[in-house]
Amino acid sequence: MKTMKAAVAALALTPAAALAQDEVTLQLKWVTQAQFAGYYVAQEQGFYEEEGLDVTIKPGGPDIAPVQVLMGGGADVMVDWMPSALAAREQGAPVVNIAQPFKSSGMMLTCLKETGIESPDDFAGNTLGVWFFGNEYPFLSWMSTLGIPTEGGEDGVEVLKQGFNVDPLLQKQAACISVMTYNEYWQIIDAGISEDDLVTFKYEDQGVATLEDGLYVLEENLADDAFKDKMVRFVRASMKGWKWAEENPEEAAMIVLDNDETGAQTEEHQVRMMGEIAKLTAGSDGALDVADYDRTVATLMAGGSDPVITKEPEGAYTLEITDAALQ
Repeated sequence: MKTMKAAVAALALTPAAALAQDEVTLQLKWVTQAQFAGYYVAQEQGFYEEEGLDVTIKPGGPDIAPVQVLMGGGADVMVDWMPSALAAREQGAPVVNIAQPFKSSGMMLTCLKETGIESPDDFAGNTLGVWFFGNEYPFLSWMSTLGIPTEGGEDGVEVLKQGFNVDPLLQKQAACISVMTYNEYWQIIDAGISEDDLVTFKYEDQGVATLEDGLYVLEENLADDAFKDKMVRFVRASMKGWKWAEENPEEAAMIVLDNDETGAQTEEHQVRMMGEIAKLTAGSDGALDVADYDRTVATLMAGGSDPVITKEPEGAYTLEITDAALQ
């Protein structure tokens, strides 16, 4: 009889135990799309649940600044590009990189061939489309490296604040625009412009690539062992999600579509995007490569009289979380 009672008691405990999951809120850098597939996969495949986590994924958008959400307590961890994170840190937002799922940069500048631009030497005197809200930093660093002013004129470039679309190129308001390998480049192609009519410069090839889509938390939270433990489990499950997405790109794209509450994304676009994203996460186990970090910092500081960051950051990353997660 005692054994029966013990069994019933154990069963009664099971649902309660299952409910006792640690909550984590992730703020994405942009809207729901395959750029963030690893996190949606980790959620859908139960990888977070296996780590005792209940993860809420908050999409971003044009009016959402991940750093502000993090600072305001609206998220525990955010996805951001390192240039904007380091600039924010220098300006007083104590954000720290705890993991780096993206190994390579997907940023490019794409130009209409008819403008006569064949190399970066031809940029001067042209209008170039650039995203702002923290996304302009890699571009400004590149122009500084080339010694090209960004205030217009014959020797400089006119910077057009580009919306999150490709209209300035299609409408010929700019000779070149900013695009990502996995998104806007294909919007140009889908609009009917042939790849043969374009000249594209990858930041990676130009030696000015900076790290994108890292995971960041507030420094003060890393003093809390319980928070650190949560992040170790979160990173481990997220990287499991990323590797699954790399190996199953079409299924990962479908998981992203299932989570797109706006209904704005299409299957064709997300499958193609996932294929390109997999190239950027390939080679990363989630741990930040310090050489990549150093290159990013050097690029951001090479801004002449107007660098993105004015001094070497201190404490801007920790390997402690990934060291524990990868054991």
